[in-house]
Amino acid sequence: MLAILVCLAALLVTLRAGRRSLGNGIVAVLCFGYTYGIVRANLPSAASHFIFDSALLGLYASQTWSVKRGEKNKQSDIQTWALALMIWPLFMALLPFQNFWVTMVGLRGCIFFLPLILLGCRLKESDLLIVAKGFAVLNLIAFAFGVLEYFLGIEKFYPVNEVTQIIYASNDVAGGEYRIPSIFTNAHAFGGAMVLSIAWLFGAWSLPGQKKQNRTLFMAGITAAFIGVLLSATRTNFIVAAILILIATFTGRLKLQARVAWVVALALIAFLASKNDRLQRFTSLAEEGTITGRFQTSVNLGFWEILNKYPMGNGLGGGGTSMPYFLQNQVHNQIFMENEYARILAEQGLIGCLLWASLAVWHLQHRTAFQRTRWLVGRRLGWFTCSISFFLGLTGTGLLTAIPSTAILLLCLGWVSTAAQRDEKNEKLKFLPAEASRRIIMPSFSA
Repeated sequence: MLAILVCLAALLVTLRAGRRSLGNGIVAVLCFGYTYGIVRANLPSAASHFIFDSALLGLYASQTWSVKRGEKNKQSDIQTWALALMIWPLFMALLPFQNFWVTMVGLRGCIFFLPLILLGCRLKESDLLIVAKGFAVLNLIAFAFGVLEYFLGIEKFYPVNEVTQIIYASNDVAGGEYRIPSIFTNAHAFGGAMVLSIAWLFGAWSLPGQKKQNRTLFMAGITAAFIGVLLSATRTNFIVAAILILIATFTGRLKLQARVAWVVALALIAFLASKNDRLQRFTSLAEEGTITGRFQTSVNLGFWEILNKYPMGNGLGGGGTSMPYFLQNQVHNQIFMENEYARILAEQGLIGCLLWASLAVWHLQHRTAFQRTRWLVGRRLGWFTCSISFFLGLTGTGLLTAIPSTAILLLCLGWVSTAAQRDEKNEKLKFLPAEASRRIIMPSFSA
């Protein structure tokens, strides 16, 4: 009963916040996304699995989805992609490969997050600042819980049950310690959310004319994100974070004072990592065969075996990812590979897999994020974040079904895929659909 009440509260809170502004609605959704893991672990009922879904439903209900008159010809390509990615799973849901409830859960994983791409296209500068502040505060809260779990142990926060199995199976940190999940479903979700928040935070922090207290908040959120990645002890997220650090450092075009603050923050993070073995799991990446071995286990002949046996897929939910524990034994011919594209192939068949792979290629070729705007630094980091995430889908699952990482990723994809142009009349930054960007000259990567 309590879990049902939490779901209802999530829906009503995000509905009200979303009606105030899109930025407020997104922050409300992020609040439930960040705390989803620890709440679900302590409310292990079937209803608790739908807390984040309820929050998203409230956000969707708060928005007006109709296209304004005169803007029908300005629909961006990314919106067309979102529609195509929804239609195919809806068709697949009609095929009798899995039982009804498995199919419904699989359908939810395939399409429920996709409208966030469309909302990402609508973000205004005021919304972006609200979202960045939300990320900063939530990162600091997640960091605080991570530190408490580091010193007190995760047992104080996560009971042992079916929901927390993956948390208690991840004790491969130095000395047999657990990876830190903070308030998320597991350590990978913790590290993933921290990494995906960096583009928003760094973009807001680098904006000219920001108040000092805002800059301090954004930098605190960025620092908490990088330390959170180390606490999570997830090597994939460390790689992404390291790449983003390099991009931000050498292409951020920061003023001297901001650059000094950035270097000091990086030096602090490096100092903490060098003094603590539990924060150094990433050093195993230097061991011979670690990276190649991961690719060999993820990208192998199993992918072609799935394609040969299930060219139309094993049905929605047939990949088994994000299936609640009470439905796992009802999946027919369950398939599992540590490869997100193999999971899509197993559930949506060759057509579904090609759709997502084509979207990734389209994203790499469309560089609206590199236009010269006030948010150039943040949008550029967001573009790289999405690009790296699509590539890392080859080495693991959860890219398109993780909470709240998938929601953040798809919002970012919509944001960076929308062209930006200054509205001279109102002196505000106005984001236009990506199709309009074809009339705007794109700067090079060295911009």
